[in-house]
Amino acid sequence: MQMNEFLLGPSAIEWGGTFYKTILSTSATGGAMSIVDSVSPPDSGPPRHVHHDADEAFLILTGDCEFWIEGARFTRGPGQSAFVPRGQEHTFRVVSTIPCRHLIILTPGGLEGFFGEMAAGQYRIPDDMAKIDEIASRFRMKFTGPPLGASDGNT
Repeated sequence: MQMNEFLLGPSAIEWGGTFYKTILSTSATGGAMSIVDSVSPPDSGPPRHVHHDADEAFLILTGDCEFWIEGARFTRGPGQSAFVPRGQEHTFRVVSTIPCRHLIILTPGGLEGFFGEMAAGQYRIPDDMAKIDEIASRFRMKFTGPPLGASDGNT
């Protein structure tokens, strides 16, 4: 058992080295919101993306994350939060030497289904981007650019 799985329990799923556990599902809230507990390894983070119809909040529990929201950059650590209004292009990267455990809160909910499909298919970025984009569109999400630290000057 890996440390991340130990932290989140046996129901955690893994995709690309990040572990996810839904702690409040969309079905439990009538679609109003969802909360996912996530543990991401150092130097990891998603490509830039947009949630077309959901606001997203992060609550950092351990580690440090650098956020990029519509070109603005800032870092958050334990006990701090970040808010991404719906429709805004954003991403983040773990900048600490330890994993970043954070809660992902979406209103309305639904993103937990995306993580489930990614884990089930073990899709890889960038190799499987066509399939990832197809699935993301069903969750009203669009990938728009590289992750922070990619060779396009986002370092």
